Order: sequence, then C-alpha cells, then structure tokens
Amino acid sequence: MYGLWKPRVLGAWRVPASGPAILAVNHSHNVDGPMVMGVAPRPVHFLIKKEAFVGPLGPFLTGIGQLKVDRDVADRTAITQALDVLAAGGVLGIFPEGTRGEGDFAALRSGLAYFAVRSGAPVVPVAVLGSSERRGWLAKGLPPLRSRVDVVFGDPFDAGDGSGRRTRKALDEATERIQKQLTGHLENARRLTGR
Repeated sequence: MYGLWKPRVLGAWRVPASGPAILAVNHSHNVDGPMVMGVAPRPVHFLIKKEAFVGPLGPFLTGIGQLKVDRDVADRTAITQALDVLAAGGVLGIFPEGTRGEGDFAALRSGLAYFAVRSGAPVVPVAVLGSSERRGWLAKGLPPLRSRVDVVFGDPFDAGDGSGRRTRKALDEATERIQKQLTGHLENARRLTGR
C-alpha cells in the first residue's frame, strides 16, 4: 500500500494490542480492504465475497488468511471461520454495509452485531477516506498512484448491552448502537482529515 499510494494512518494505537477485535470499515472503494490490511497494526482476517476468490487471487487471499463468504446465503462455514478467528484472539475485518456504496454507514446489515454480541469482541470503527476521489489512472476505479488515502481508527466499543442476550431484538439494538458509533466516528474522521 505504501508503494502505490500515500496512506496517512491516524489512531492505529486504538486497536487493542491483543485479544479479539472487530474492525468495522466503511466501504466505498475496492482498495479499502487491502489498504486496512496493509496499515493495521495487527493481521486482519476480512470476510470477502466469494467472487473475489477467482484465478490466482483465490489462493493468495486464502494464504494471507482472508475468509471467503457467500453473500447470497447464510454461509455457515464463513460464520464459523470468523468466530474461530475471534475465539483465537485474532482481528476480524468487516464491511458492515455488506458491499461497496457511499461508505457512510447508512445501511448496516446485522452481521457485525451478530459477531460482536456472540464473541464479546470490541468493535473498532475504521474510516477510509480519499480512496474514491479522482478515480482513474491505469485501472478504472483505483485511486491515482501516490495519492493520499487516510485511514482513521476510532475508539473500541462494546456493541452489546451487557446482558449477553443474543435474541433478534438484542441484535437489532446492537446494530443501532453500532450505527450511531460508526456514523459519529466517520464524522469525526472527516473533520480531522478535512475530507
């Protein structure tokens, strides 16, 4: 990442140094996941759509610990692998909106809340800013070479209410808490970076 662009990383010290953690990353561009993987202070295991695991990229992604997920079904294998990462004290990366979009955390899916409540792992909000500006150069949709991309890590927080409940209502409430935290972090990150 540092060879192709100019990442500016802010708040990486907020990622817990050990134990399970979930990085909740906004997603407006293809480079967001690789950028976070490249600059995070700990190895990150992202849930990545199965369509990305084609050709030589498939064995590469598997080899660096990324998790293939079928977004069309409740992928039990991917869910189990993600929970195993957290149970082993690792870092799970999730795009809580489920796919690329505006990257504003406006429409969250319940997967992040499920993993956070089920594992008890803290959620670390991550804002990637500048990855979708001035698209162009060689590959359509990638930021220009050597352009600045800001990655801002926020304060970890617990998504659950402390009751340990895993009901649909508890997950819906956790999703609301998560959305509020992520939206607030994104606003702060935009103010901090001027983007």
